[in-house]
Amino acid sequence: MTDTTPEPTSPLLVTRDGAIEIWTLNSPETRNAISGDDMIDALVAGIERVNRDTSVRVIVLTGAGSAFSAGGNVKDMAAGVGLFGGASHQQRVGYRDGIQRIPRAFYTCEVPIVAAVNGPAVGAGCDLSLMCDLRIASTSAFFAESFVKLGIIPGDGGAWLLPRIVGPARAAEMALTGDRVDAATALEWGIVSRVVPPDELLSEATELARRIAVNPPIAVRMAKKLLREAQHQSLDQLLEMSATMQAIAHHTEDHREAVSAFIERRDGNYTGN
Repeated sequence: MTDTTPEPTSPLLVTRDGAIEIWTLNSPETRNAISGDDMIDALVAGIERVNRDTSVRVIVLTGAGSAFSAGGNVKDMAAGVGLFGGASHQQRVGYRDGIQRIPRAFYTCEVPIVAAVNGPAVGAGCDLSLMCDLRIASTSAFFAESFVKLGIIPGDGGAWLLPRIVGPARAAEMALTGDRVDAATALEWGIVSRVVPPDELLSEATELARRIAVNPPIAVRMAKKLLREAQHQSLDQLLEMSATMQAIAHHTEDHREAVSAFIERRDGNYTGN
């Protein structure tokens, strides 16, 4: 594994393991709050970078310290600074130009993202995990759409994300009570695909990432795009997009290699071409 981030004080640490990047939210002193400009900028820049870099096939996202992410920085909220400062019309712009850049960037990310939820995922931190394509949780993790506990609402897209993962009834329960959902319940509700002991979390998430990364990367990126577009397109629209993408896929070198490997009963060697 190689480290691709030169500064250990960076809000987002990035390490490389073959075609997989491991992103670590690196602000344990704030429980990995994501409302600050430095963290927002780092996440958005990272996604823009991997969209251009076809050698990156999967991202694993986790948090430093005991938390995955506490979401908004409550101390900044209490002080009325940063994202939480200014008049109401200024805060509106602050949200749009601040934390709302994260869900927009994650939605357009072409690379599959596996969230390795190592601890509490609270508020916008819960929503950050939902922005990922897959989630694996530590037994010590919990999820809380807890905005109402602070007298606010999900300002980062949680009301759009949550029903698509758990359905409208459970989304309403989480958003209107703000209660915690422990790891076992998160597995039952489909928030995560598996729950593992803390010391196995990163290896399990990386192994899942490897199972994705072995596949032809162009096809993986397009399949992810189709899954995202299916959330708001009609069947006819999605079928038309599928036909176009399928035609592109049939003309890739990796498709020809995949067919040959299948016939010859061997592993494929994919280059992203």
